[in-house]
Amino acid sequence: MGRIESNLANTPHFNPLNPREFRKQAHEMVDFIADYYQNIESYPVLSQVQPGYLRASLPQKAPSLPESLETILEDVKNQIIPGMTHWLSPNFFAFFPSTVSTAGFLGEMLCTCFNSVGFNWIASPAATELEMVVIDWLADMLKLPKSFMFQGTGGGVIQNTTSEAILVTLIAARDKALDVYGSGNLNKLVVYASDQTHSTFAKACKMVGISPRNIRLIPTTIDAGFSLSPVQLKAAVEADMADGLVPLYLCVTLGTTSTTAVDPIELLAGVAKEHGMWVHVDAAYAGSACICPEFRHHLNGVERVDSLSLSPHKWLLSGLDCCCLWVKNPAALVKALSTNPEYLRNKQSESDSVVDFKDWQVGTGRRFKSLRLWLIFRTYGVVNLQGHIRSDVGMAKIFEEFVRSDPRFEIVVPREFGLVCFRLNPDETFGSDYTELLNRKLLDWVNSTGRVYMTHTKVGGIYVLRFAVGATLTADNHVVAAWKLIKEGADALLKTV
Repeated sequence: MGRIESNLANTPHFNPLNPREFRKQAHEMVDFIADYYQNIESYPVLSQVQPGYLRASLPQKAPSLPESLETILEDVKNQIIPGMTHWLSPNFFAFFPSTVSTAGFLGEMLCTCFNSVGFNWIASPAATELEMVVIDWLADMLKLPKSFMFQGTGGGVIQNTTSEAILVTLIAARDKALDVYGSGNLNKLVVYASDQTHSTFAKACKMVGISPRNIRLIPTTIDAGFSLSPVQLKAAVEADMADGLVPLYLCVTLGTTSTTAVDPIELLAGVAKEHGMWVHVDAAYAGSACICPEFRHHLNGVERVDSLSLSPHKWLLSGLDCCCLWVKNPAALVKALSTNPEYLRNKQSESDSVVDFKDWQVGTGRRFKSLRLWLIFRTYGVVNLQGHIRSDVGMAKIFEEFVRSDPRFEIVVPREFGLVCFRLNPDETFGSDYTELLNRKLLDWVNSTGRVYMTHTKVGGIYVLRFAVGATLTADNHVVAAWKLIKEGADALLKTV
């Protein structure tokens, strides 16, 4: 016994959360992060490393003894940053933006500070109640009807991503339908969306047991701006009903991933509601723009849908991950997802006087994410958030004008928000295959420079270059420089034709 006590006495005290040391190291980390943002343009936007680079550079086992923060940060500089594609670079024009801000960052620090696991109200009352407040604030900014707000008859919850928002609403819709038609009729349930709907929709449908043969991705056309046709939806639904199938769920998209096409909510909801379908609006990217009055018309008809989701991490500066989901009938969600083990029972939950957000999501634990939105809304105010969105749209307009001014290029689909879909098409006689090859080569050349990062899509059989404006640090000069680079690449490419 004495030997054990002697060994313990010689063991240095381990204190992983010493406030004094935290203060010192946190200051060092903030300086490191601020320097990274200040110098971010010095890095290639798209990482230039090869697969497996990091495993070859790091030890095979974790260290037995502690290392200093200075040593670790040096490795971040030399090992991690070269392998980063810099989403916050002002020259990042790929995919959709993932925005962050000082207020969002500080909110994330507070979230980590409290480390609340707010699965029910009693686990942290402030976490639950602040989420209810900010979800209603954002609903008010979007001019959503009271039927989606805690102030009214509905409510909302912060999910991680749109994938989870679609998944939980599909589960609620499925269970509601099976209560009517019987659990043995799962194979008769049919879901609908356009062929431009995000691929996560089909994945979520499979996860809830919808047969892949019952997932209807209705074709869209370039003439219709790649939006879903109510006429085609109605025809598909009626054909399925004639075959004895049950229409379950319609996913309407406000701002598709490929081209930001907008499905007509009001007309599509009218078709769906004739047949008792759950209607969900996926507004992950473009929904945030609807806090601006000039874009709010895209939500016309939202009062007829059952749920709506948008992701503030894409355009409202919150940082990953943050997806706001509103539902008109929270009871349907709770009925499908609730759990009530003995170890979580408490007076408040049993009395139904509080909201337990564990019953609004797939998992149990959840972070205090509403702090990010609370700080953003209070620090910047609605006016500055509207200005931020308008600025990004304005820069996209500038780029669109550049494209239209060069006869070698063309706009493939009209721009509505911050995304410009275009291509190099210098000669109508080239044919689609050769034109696609030219654009592939142009994209590869632009991205290989490290000065700009763009991505592509294919819609209606057309290979399209996507220029998405929205990174927090992007300014007019970055858009101008990007266009000059694209023209330089086109010049070099066409000399070889």
